[in-house]
Amino acid sequence: MEIDWPALRTAARTAMGRAYVPYSNFPVGAAALVDDGRVITGCNVENASYGVGLCAECSLTSALFGEGALFGEGASQRPRLLAVSVVDRNGDPLMPCGRCRQLLYEHGGPGMLLETVSGIRPMAEVLPDAFGPDDLISRS
Repeated sequence: MEIDWPALRTAARTAMGRAYVPYSNFPVGAAALVDDGRVITGCNVENASYGVGLCAECSLTSALFGEGALFGEGASQRPRLLAVSVVDRNGDPLMPCGRCRQLLYEHGGPGMLLETVSGIRPMAEVLPDAFGPDDLISRS
């Protein structure tokens, strides 16, 4: 599947404009192409309790299972992230934090593509030797 990276980055920039960042003044936006054809977005949302704010990738993942998702009854599988772009306040690619890399890996797998500060990379390179759902399967 052809990924329109400029369009994803534009969608991430638009999402970044909706960020709620009264404390850090550091808006972040994220956009993803989903295997069901949707383009979803998310932005960071802060609160006075600093540590429990939501990264843009968290709200992006919530959108994965939100409106329009083909998951559950009648769907053959859960939706998966194919490609993700995360941008900073200047609209430039931004590397997700460790927690968000794990979250993206969980919902995109090792082959999910991420636009990073050093180019497009699969999650297997961004988070090598990642812990994932398969690690929870009994190996007896």
